[in-house]
Amino acid sequence: MPTVSVGRDRLFAALGKTYTEEEFDELCFEFGIELDDVTTEKAIIRKEKHLEDEGPSEDEEVIYKIEVPANRYDLLCLEGLARSLRIFLGMDPVPQFKLAAAASPIRMTVKPETALIRPFVVGAVLRNVTFDQHRYNSFIDLQDRLHQNLCRRRTLVAIGTHDLDTLTPPFTYEALPPTEIKFMPLKQTKEFNAAELMEFYKADNKLKKFLHIISDSPVFPVIYDTNRTVLSLPPVINGAHSAIKLTTRNVFVECTATDLTKAKIVLNTVVTMFSEFCDNKFEVEPVEVVSAEGQVAVYPQMDERSVDTSVGYINKAIGVDLKAEEIARLLTRMQLPSKVVEGRRGEDGAEVVSVRVPPTRSDVLHPCDIMEDVAIAHGYNNIVRTEPKTVCEGKQQPLNQLSDLLRGEVAQAGFTEVLTWALIARAENFEMVNLRDDGKTAVVIGNPRSADFEVVRSSLLPGMLKTLASNKDSPRPVKLFEVSDVCVMDESKDVGARNERRLIALYCNLHSGFEVIHGLVDRLMEALGVPFGGQAGADGTVAHADGPVADADGKETKPAALKYFIAPSQSPQFFGGRQADILFKGKSIGTFGVVHPEVLARFDIPDPCSAVEINLEPFLQL
Repeated sequence: MPTVSVGRDRLFAALGKTYTEEEFDELCFEFGIELDDVTTEKAIIRKEKHLEDEGPSEDEEVIYKIEVPANRYDLLCLEGLARSLRIFLGMDPVPQFKLAAAASPIRMTVKPETALIRPFVVGAVLRNVTFDQHRYNSFIDLQDRLHQNLCRRRTLVAIGTHDLDTLTPPFTYEALPPTEIKFMPLKQTKEFNAAELMEFYKADNKLKKFLHIISDSPVFPVIYDTNRTVLSLPPVINGAHSAIKLTTRNVFVECTATDLTKAKIVLNTVVTMFSEFCDNKFEVEPVEVVSAEGQVAVYPQMDERSVDTSVGYINKAIGVDLKAEEIARLLTRMQLPSKVVEGRRGEDGAEVVSVRVPPTRSDVLHPCDIMEDVAIAHGYNNIVRTEPKTVCEGKQQPLNQLSDLLRGEVAQAGFTEVLTWALIARAENFEMVNLRDDGKTAVVIGNPRSADFEVVRSSLLPGMLKTLASNKDSPRPVKLFEVSDVCVMDESKDVGARNERRLIALYCNLHSGFEVIHGLVDRLMEALGVPFGGQAGADGTVAHADGPVADADGKETKPAALKYFIAPSQSPQFFGGRQADILFKGKSIGTFGVVHPEVLARFDIPDPCSAVEINLEPFLQL
């Protein structure tokens, strides 16, 4: 969880009360945060430089390092932290944020070319704000913490703040070739074009880590005012012309993004935290954003959301018996103004509490989030310990138990278990194993950190071949196996996908070893108690599928539906004529065969291989 460093004396001044270290530690615990460390600014510097600790002096400011939940972005600065604690203590009401009624709102027009690099932008204005040195520092620190946290090091969102009085609206958000963008960047004294800036900042320890976000793009994002003055080159640097100073009175905040939802959360966080320093407290001036398609949206969107939850659900989840009015009071302490809905009952017959979620609480997504805040405000130490009303005997999940039993069987057959990544490259999941990407098979990662982790695997074969390729110098034969989950798209599931437990085994030698894999399939089925029923037809049909089948002595055995069959297969991963489907209960549950030479060549594997991949879940019903 993120740690916020704040000056103790400034924090106590904002709270209007002085605490001992023990008292403040207890207050943090009651609010659901933690006082992680007490230090000084000089001690922090000495620690960073690995210097010997000299002990604190009386003139050093005491710094509290407070650990806050990762999704509570409103607690990332002193202003938000102090406001939340004052509301929790009943010293202040929950603030009412509102948009100023501007006669002619500032407009930002988005050009179509921005879709190539960073398609979204949102904005807002803080009018008649008053800064001092501490407020200014906190304003900058909040942006840095948001960049590290929610903005994912500026890859998803980048924040720009500007002195509006130095600019001439309306603004345009464009994407241009880097050589056409010329301006004087922040803290510099000469003009650069964007291509020169990329080279210049390669030596800057702070900014060089953001260059890769746009460096390979043919166009760079840039924001201009009417006079073609550059506001910023997101996500790298702002222009020096509109730099904020202590004397700045009107602040223009813009956020460019690849994720519009996160951009709106970031903008709301910045303006709600510092609108309290405006002459009209908690009032924000909106900005109109005209998309490339001509659609107009107004930001920030600070409308409160309403979430209804049952008193019965909250009490049952926490293990308490609180009245509806008490729950509403506790939620209000957590910045969630609430009231009991008169005459309304939930599905469980209990009273219903209506909760207003302010723009500062983007972490509230579900009634369980509301339940958690009730538990925090009530106090975990105040929850009476009770014995469970049911007695349960713990045991292994059936699927995991089956997996472990089969692991032992395959290991005893001489195979070595491996564990591969669940995320792989899209090409590895499809093209490299001769499969076509239809867009309906694999779950795609929205913002992959690397090209090696673009999709969730829908087969275990690519990971196994990558493992073999990394160990191709090992003595032959190489016998590997893995029992793990794959993920496949499934519209019948509420999340649109499901996990499927599979087993894969691979044999590599100077010859293909098809008979070795065939034998392993027979052994696994024997261990599962599923006898061989014979070979199915080319169309997968099985004779006598519904009735019992006799063995060689004429004795009646299991019905054909509980036997396994093999049938000719046409899987492109395997060599034609040297592969077969495994049929169980009339459905294909796996395939085994000789891996196609083209597939082996793409993974740089010189020797022939055979493999089997089989779905284990149908055998849970035996």
